[in-house]
Amino acid sequence: MEGGIKAWEGLKAVGAPEAGMAYFTRADRPEALIALAWLLEEGSRKFYSGLPVLVSDDDALKLFGRLAAAEEHHKSLLTGLYKSLTGGEPGAGFPGSLLGGEPKDDTMEGGVRVSEALAWVKGKELHDVLELALSLEANSYDLYIKMGRAVPGRDSQEVFRLLTAEEKDHLARLGTLLDKKL
Repeated sequence: MEGGIKAWEGLKAVGAPEAGMAYFTRADRPEALIALAWLLEEGSRKFYSGLPVLVSDDDALKLFGRLAAAEEHHKSLLTGLYKSLTGGEPGAGFPGSLLGGEPKDDTMEGGVRVSEALAWVKGKELHDVLELALSLEANSYDLYIKMGRAVPGRDSQEVFRLLTAEEKDHLARLGTLLDKKL
């Protein structure tokens, strides 16, 4: 991370700012946005939980464990927001019941399939794995900024602001570890 964007040699985001919302086209109401965010958080939790069998670095394993726990916490925040917004429990079909069909439960933040990301990680160097995690968290950070603007109500916007801040913290932790391991 030393040298900032000018030193970055990896891929760079391109496209219109609204491009990150493409995955949310099925979300025609705030409850559906919450359901989609919950689904992506669950995917990210699965990703971080799946890394210990593929990565052997102790520092990385501790961080991935913390990130998996954070994704579970994010799901709790979103469930609380859903309850606050609707006045009821999510129901047995949540989140799929709000998304017009059965959602792909293999998708995580950044729109990446968990299974594909974990398959890609096999045999990769730690810095590659950290860079992937950084890109996923950056996508999530960007998406939550957009979602916070799309949901009505101050309380809903506050939940997405909190999620945005936590994603920013994840980026900082991953970046610090990447700097340490380079």
